[in-house]
Amino acid sequence: MSDSPSPTHDPPLVSLDAVREAADRLAPHIARTPLLTNRSISQMAGRPVYMKGEHLQRTGSFKARGALNALLAGGAREQAGVVTVSAGNHAQAVAWAAAQVGLSATVVMPRSAPAVKVAASRSYGAHVRLVETVQEAFREALRLAELENRFLLHPFDDPHVIAGQGTVGLELHHEMPEEVVELYVPVGGGGLIAGVAAALSALRPALRIFGVEPRGAAAMTAGVKAGTPITLERLSTVADGLAAPMAGRIPLKHVQSQVKGIQLVEDASIFQAMSLLLTRSKAVVEPAGAAGVAALLDLSHNESSAPAATILCGGNVDPSLLARLPF
Repeated sequence: MSDSPSPTHDPPLVSLDAVREAADRLAPHIARTPLLTNRSISQMAGRPVYMKGEHLQRTGSFKARGALNALLAGGAREQAGVVTVSAGNHAQAVAWAAAQVGLSATVVMPRSAPAVKVAASRSYGAHVRLVETVQEAFREALRLAELENRFLLHPFDDPHVIAGQGTVGLELHHEMPEEVVELYVPVGGGGLIAGVAAALSALRPALRIFGVEPRGAAAMTAGVKAGTPITLERLSTVADGLAAPMAGRIPLKHVQSQVKGIQLVEDASIFQAMSLLLTRSKAVVEPAGAAGVAALLDLSHNESSAPAATILCGGNVDPSLLARLPF
């Protein structure tokens, strides 16, 4: 795990077969989340909008899929435990997944991580180590892996993690109406969009997949422009779940080959989407989970009225944040 890319490493894409294998592993353990609709949100977007409810997943986000698949498929049980780095949702997912397979877990989190996510990670049984920045967290996780002989699980640049997240795409393939032409996927380090694209680019080649990033934490956009992962020195967004300092090398490769583009959204649009989801759909989602809806509302002036979908990727919202919503 590194916060600087290796220029000589050219990883393979994750295959549809790998995603299907992950689905078989995960079936006894995870929830099959619903595909939601809301008339008011569809009217505001100017098109039918379908929303995959991953905020209702185990641990409150899609991250449970990738974390558990990696621990079931990898060599974690041959080591003393697992260590990872996360701003919150992956930390909770790894803590939960480690408990499922009987491993101890250490998660390194930045001090800026929401207190609710730190507390939840501890409640699932993880030892939480707090450091000053996300960049420092990556370095500390690597140090602990070597010092304590722990399995180092990258939050998004790992093929088993990506395959696990790709099971969201398999479910969407079976759930989305055929007339859905676009899918908007929130992007942090890129594990979710890589896995979903791995599945749906094969199963629904006509579907146009777009990423959604906060303008203040657009690591994937920077990586696409540079052709290689770029580490951002400054991150500024309310969407902590999308504030990865860099895109993963494997996710970047998927985005380059299987994703049509990336839509940038402002924090104000994310707050508006959170408010609408809460008041109109009764869905409590965190900022990262509302990013796709924010993008669709931003695009409402476009001429397209074709149905679109997005993923409500997380529901672990800091309660104090709800007071800032524009009701």
